[in-house]
Amino acid sequence: MKVLITGGAGFIGSHVADGVIAAGHEVVVLDNLSSGKRENVPVQATFVEADIRSEEAAELVRKGGFDAIIHQAAQIDVRKSVTDPRYDADVNLLGMLNLLEAAVAGGVKRFLFASSGGACYGEQDVYPAPECHPTRPVSPYGASKAAGELYLGYYGFEKKLSWCALRYANVYGPRQDPHGEAGVVAIFTGKCLKDEACTIFGDGKQTRDYVYVGDVARANLLALTSDYVGPLNVGTGIETDVVELHAGIARATGSRVPAVFAPPRAGEQKRSCIDPRKAGEVLGWKPEVSLEEGLNRTADFFRALARAA
Repeated sequence: MKVLITGGAGFIGSHVADGVIAAGHEVVVLDNLSSGKRENVPVQATFVEADIRSEEAAELVRKGGFDAIIHQAAQIDVRKSVTDPRYDADVNLLGMLNLLEAAVAGGVKRFLFASSGGACYGEQDVYPAPECHPTRPVSPYGASKAAGELYLGYYGFEKKLSWCALRYANVYGPRQDPHGEAGVVAIFTGKCLKDEACTIFGDGKQTRDYVYVGDVARANLLALTSDYVGPLNVGTGIETDVVELHAGIARATGSRVPAVFAPPRAGEQKRSCIDPRKAGEVLGWKPEVSLEEGLNRTADFFRALARAA
């Protein structure tokens, strides 16, 4: 199978590329390197530097002879989506539509979309949230992900494009960027390894569902060869609050520096947790890496990175 992975130089996309290549498929990575890193791209992959909104990207999809597209590229900064919703929609919706139109023209058979569990559902009615939970995004980023799924529904119905939207929980692990707007695990791990204090906003009781990036990559690989159409949660169904998370990272890094608390951030969800059972039923997938083990692997990665610097 010939597979195009957009955002394949990024944190999650590069792990997905590793898994798809290990399964014996041919991989082309498309990335504009705005946040991804060239060194993350597997050496066995063909790399094309281009923006998903560009005609160059569309031409690649139309003429590349791809069997499938795994669409990981996105504007992922929730706060940026709030301050500049037009840019968020430009990348996440118009960029995706550019790929979808080209995919139909190029005869692509399968389209996987990196969606978002927490951002799509918004404040939940039940915990963990199943796929049938109402989508009530509270940010432009979440709205763009939910809208992306609606567009996929149209292309599936009208253009007969097979698709699956993988609604990720909070993904963490090696290669995550600890700078700027990034996952809390990467930020806390980076600080703990430097014996710096981590900042917890609010009381630290806000919860998230943390899923290891290797498990996410495996879910993509299973969905790639499945004929299931629709959304699937990719999470653990386990809530972990920020205080617990910091304690786990402190253990993994050996840090004894206590966290400092700051005022809560406006608009932050209090709880987020998604139910992964349907992915087990239709893909045979379940999370295999515990939070403790995943935090240890993440700490080892950043520790080795610091030694090599």
